[in-house]
Amino acid sequence: ARLRERGKCTRNNFVKLLAICSFFLALFVPGCSVCCKSSWNQLQDLCRLAKLSCPALGISKRNLYDFEVEYLCDYKKIREQEYYLVKWRGYPDSESTWEPRQNLKCVRILKQFHKDLERELLRRHHRSKPPRHLDPSLANYLVQKAKQRRALRRWEQELNAKRSHLGRITVENEVDLDGPPRAFVYINEYRVGEGITLNQVAVGCECQDCLWAPAGGCCPGASLHKFAYNDQGQVRLRAGLPIYECNSRCRCGYDCPNRVVQKGIRYDLCIFRTDDGRGWGVRTLEKIRKNSFVMEYVGEIITSEEAERRGQIYDRQGATYLFDLDYVEDVYTVDAAYYGNISHFVNHSCDPNLQVYNVFIDNLDERLPRIAFFATRTIRAGEELTFDYNMQVDPVDMESTRMDSNFGLAGLPGSPKKRVRIECKCGTESCRKYLF
Repeated sequence: ARLRERGKCTRNNFVKLLAICSFFLALFVPGCSVCCKSSWNQLQDLCRLAKLSCPALGISKRNLYDFEVEYLCDYKKIREQEYYLVKWRGYPDSESTWEPRQNLKCVRILKQFHKDLERELLRRHHRSKPPRHLDPSLANYLVQKAKQRRALRRWEQELNAKRSHLGRITVENEVDLDGPPRAFVYINEYRVGEGITLNQVAVGCECQDCLWAPAGGCCPGASLHKFAYNDQGQVRLRAGLPIYECNSRCRCGYDCPNRVVQKGIRYDLCIFRTDDGRGWGVRTLEKIRKNSFVMEYVGEIITSEEAERRGQIYDRQGATYLFDLDYVEDVYTVDAAYYGNISHFVNHSCDPNLQVYNVFIDNLDERLPRIAFFATRTIRAGEELTFDYNMQVDPVDMESTRMDSNFGLAGLPGSPKKRVRIECKCGTESCRKYLF
């Protein structure tokens, strides 16, 4: 998104030139390196401010006076000419300028600006045609919306940089002005809390083909359980039975059909803002077949005593993400409040499309299973992913799967950590009206 010949490149202070010189020094002097805290875009802006060409940064005399639109702040129409107040990337708000539409080459930003403007006009005035001048509150809303989108894009990039799984993550909020959640760190596997040890498995299977020729029953057979998957990687065990996958000591390779959960999320998913007061949610951008693995519930493993202490604090804050690991006994809990993956944002439903399974891979301690979500039915692209926070299974199978909280809610069902009764907002025909 560029405007040519803007001609506002007059500032040239020592600190900015020093940053450029440091970059050049690291780039061209053999054996010399410096720590540069500026981003690539910031270095390009500094070159333009100093009127310096730099082929390594893609800044030449031809594009030296191209300036990038960061976002649009306001709109007005004089006679038949449309003008936009432009916030330029790398420049303070005080240097924003009004520009005629024909000078702007930022098609995507223009479309998004008018989309936001029309949506807000409909909400406020029940009409979509923009007036000749925007009132200050509407212009301020558009600026806040642009800043929010910028923050969400940065967060989306951060999430995808940290993920170790195949499936990409997108972020959308077309409902309000809320930005990325604060103090949330994306992780791909359990973070072990103080005083807890994950013991690595000592042996693995010797199978040549774990599905069709399992030696000694493969890893599931060695643990006196059934093989969990078919040749399409779909779970064929009923809910309540554990899954034993091949581990790091097995002879089979990455493509083994008994390695499903450990391969991570394979679908593109979207974190989106719900429009019915349920906070953030997750929807799939791809079709998911019935009984397919979707994601793990990942967080910090803590003791139940520590979970009780944290739960009281979370109740006062109005949000908690405690998931009991009570496959054989209630000793440990997963806390995804601050450390977690995309499952942190999955909402409750009384008619869910995800089912919880306990999975064991490199750690066979039955008190510390991995929590995996599998599709209970075919899930269409664009459909929200949900699971039952108060899911109950046959006690004969020695398993119960219970979630202790929801995003923005507190004290949900089914354990000694139960505190308050929360109204359910899932909206399904089978809704139980309360989350427990």
